[in-house]
Amino acid sequence: MLDTQLMEEGLALMAFGMGFVFVFLTVLVVSTTLMSMLVRRLAPAPVADAAARPSAPAAADDNSDELMVVMSAALHRYRQRHRR
Repeated sequence: MLDTQLMEEGLALMAFGMGFVFVFLTVLVVSTTLMSMLVRRLAPAPVADAAARPSAPAAADDNSDELMVVMSAALHRYRQRHRR
């Protein structure tokens, strides 16, 4: 085989491989998009339950001092165990 023939076959094989990967990834993206659209259409709508739950900051105001003490103790203990 001549060097030019070998180079042509190598380039053809490279083009075939890159084309195959491109087609596969394109099919993968299209199928994922279609499945996502199908799931969004078939899934039930989320229930609006935000009004029933109390907001987090209002509930945390009662225990903020105790929470600060607990967090400080945990941080102090962590720093004692993980000194550099």
